[in-house]
Parts: sequence; C-alpha cells; structure tokens
Amino acid sequence: MEFDTGSPIWGQLVAEFSRRIVTGEWPAGTKISGVRDLAAELGVNPNTVQRALAELERRELCRSARTAGRFVTDEEARIDTLRAELAQEAADDFIDRARGLGMGPDHAQRLIEERWHDHHADTPAGA
Repeated sequence: MEFDTGSPIWGQLVAEFSRRIVTGEWPAGTKISGVRDLAAELGVNPNTVQRALAELERRELCRSARTAGRFVTDEEARIDTLRAELAQEAADDFIDRARGLGMGPDHAQRLIEERWHDHHADTPAGA
C-alpha cells in the first residue's frame, strides 16, 4: 500500500481496512490479523495500526474479544451501511470531477453505463 503524504497514515489505514471489510477480503465475523502482523505487512508503526483499529471499533466495524483479538463485525447491516457510504463518497467525487470537466448529468450517466459494462464485465450484477 502506498500512502499519501497529505493525510495521516492512520486515517488511510481506516479507509483501507474499511475497504477490506466491504469487499469481503475481511469477511464478517472473521479474526483480524494482529497489530504487529498488520504493521509489518503495511510497513508502518504498530501504534498507527492500533489507532486505525481503535477507530474501526469506535465505528462498530470490528470488536475486541479480551484474549482472542479483534474480529470484523458480524452485523451485515452495518457492513451494508458502510458499503453504501463508501459508494456515496465515490459518486460524489465523480460528480465533482465530471462537473469540473463541464459534463452534464446525462453525459455523465451515459459514461458510467458504458464504462460499467466495459470495466466490470467480471463483476456479478448488483454487486
């Protein structure tokens, strides 16, 4: 993972870990790797990973079990809400960029439909 020097690494980790949850890379209810293992994988300080995981807990995307570690929430509704929030952010970013290019909503919608079929041919419908 490459980090953006313009924003805190722990925040970027929250975004990355959230992505892993909504895509199923970290399935609901599964154990999350330990802080040290994640820090080594990502090449960051364990305290930074700890801060990101604490934020995921605060957002109820994971939970701690005293001696067993951290687990992804098993509340599918919470994961679906996160997925919708991330999709909304992506849509807002696209709209801002399309408007900045002088594109109207009809043109933007056509572009999305064309690119969706071309770019996501291997993704299941409705995903």
